[in-house]
Amino acid sequence: MAELIKLYEENPNPKQVEKVVDVLRKGGLVIYPTDTVYGLGCDITNSKALQKLARIKGIKLEKANWSFICADLSNLSDYVRQIDSSTFKILKRCLPGPYTFILPGNNNLPKDFKKKKTVGIRVPDNNIARALVAGLGNPIVSTSIRDEDDILEYTTDPELIHEKWDNLVDVVIDGGYGDNVASTVIDLSSGVPEVVREGKGSLDIL
Repeated sequence: MAELIKLYEENPNPKQVEKVVDVLRKGGLVIYPTDTVYGLGCDITNSKALQKLARIKGIKLEKANWSFICADLSNLSDYVRQIDSSTFKILKRCLPGPYTFILPGNNNLPKDFKKKKTVGIRVPDNNIARALVAGLGNPIVSTSIRDEDDILEYTTDPELIHEKWDNLVDVVIDGGYGDNVASTVIDLSSGVPEVVREGKGSLDIL
């Protein structure tokens, strides 16, 4: 049974944040708000949690293309090869924001991602998401919560999300209604920006 925890984006309660961080540290799965759709994530360093996430999504872990949710750009060099100044300027201009940037991975990636040539980096403009990552001390691996509905691709109501995912995850954070438009995905791995998916983020930044 998943616990439903209410957090306010303007001022996330530190005790409640630490409670969720503790669940992540112990290998739990957490559904949380971002600046776009609700995300489902776990600790990037926890193999058992990653395997469980892959099972839920019905894919093999090595084939998964999930985002690394970061608190800011300070730990970028932990996971990404050295990038040029023009690429870094795009990141600085857009983040935090509703973008996922595909960047070249380096040799320090956690063992479950060692074979990845690229990684998707996300810094959401959402205080709850960033507080979780900051408390954990490393990124959360994340994937979007999708809906089977033909019209609504993403569930936006946290109570409905809790109802649907109750037996699959450990915590659902109620951070208010989510958006139903995912992040804009931009591939910067070659140094030349390439739009992979148009979403909430404007393309005027390119």
